[in-house]
Amino acid sequence: MQTATLPRKPRLAAIEYIRGISMMGVIGIHIGSQYIMNPAANIHLVALFETFTRFSVPIFFFISAFGLFYNLNINAPFDFVSFTKRRLKTVLIPYLAWSLLYLLHDGLLYGVGFPDPLHLLSVLFFGNAKYQLYFMVILLWFYLLMPLWIAIVRRLTLYRLGILLILQMAFDYWSSFDTAFNLYVYGLPDNSILKPFLMYRLNYWVLHYFFIFLLGGWLSVHSNKFMDFMKKHLHGLCCFFFFTLGGLMTYYYEKIYFDGYTALEAINTAHQLCPWGILYTMAASLFFFAIFTYQSYPKALNNLLHILGKHSYFAYLSHPLFITYIGLWLQNHGKLMTAPVVIAFYWATLILSILAAIICRKIGEAIPILNKLTIGVYPKK
Repeated sequence: MQTATLPRKPRLAAIEYIRGISMMGVIGIHIGSQYIMNPAANIHLVALFETFTRFSVPIFFFISAFGLFYNLNINAPFDFVSFTKRRLKTVLIPYLAWSLLYLLHDGLLYGVGFPDPLHLLSVLFFGNAKYQLYFMVILLWFYLLMPLWIAIVRRLTLYRLGILLILQMAFDYWSSFDTAFNLYVYGLPDNSILKPFLMYRLNYWVLHYFFIFLLGGWLSVHSNKFMDFMKKHLHGLCCFFFFTLGGLMTYYYEKIYFDGYTALEAINTAHQLCPWGILYTMAASLFFFAIFTYQSYPKALNNLLHILGKHSYFAYLSHPLFITYIGLWLQNHGKLMTAPVVIAFYWATLILSILAAIICRKIGEAIPILNKLTIGVYPKK
């Protein structure tokens, strides 16, 4: 009798390395949000923190799908109940634990208290307990819709992927830039039940990222051909990456220099859901996978990439705590958010987040229940 699981394939270090790089990019985006509050912020440094890193969140969906489909027999019956139980343990429990931690922490730190039960349900549904947690909500929705993704991947071809890419661009452009739709959303009464579901659509609508997820799943199912393709076209994938990066950066600078946008307005336009951003995400996914698979590195760099990837999930969850307290320290010591300060801010946040992950992993090995709540490792596939 067929099962939904294939014999274990070789471990892919590229997935772990991409997690680490993506985690670094997410921290960069959130540090950039601190820096951009400086009216004199350097627009080029803003571009590095806020535009160059824009692949960071959607590429997580790419590697998540690749990992999910890597050892899955898509032509066999799918045990949805067993699959869902495993995913809820590895994502839902940490999500709830960290959400409650941030709600308690911020309630005490900022004196806003803990939300009432109805508000708490809303916060948890939309992933609003902290600014990075929405990713886990979208990921949970991807998991819950896994039978749909399997059915689609079974029928995917290169031509159909191209159609999905066009549909993705059209949908994301409508959601992000359609004036009539956004005026309708913002014009809804504050007491409207519909308003939060539309206002926070980026927090749970998987349609914003369905293409990159399905691309990861499809390439995983055809992993042998994908590996051959990357090996033969490594140079071309590098060119594609830098071409799309140039396109996204040009779009960012165009908005500033020709359309008179502020840096904040520019990064809110040249993001991962604009057409250049979608192409850049796809190119970054292929580029990093290829170079981490076929490019040779010194042993020290491999070790560093391994450490970053191994501890990326906990660092992703915990880094807002370090941003908060380093930011308060800088504020109390009268430090302006200049370029040198924000660069040091970034590296301090990254290093402390990784150190915290290492420490909590050690504690979790001694006290298993803590590891279940905090997940010192990335969810296993």
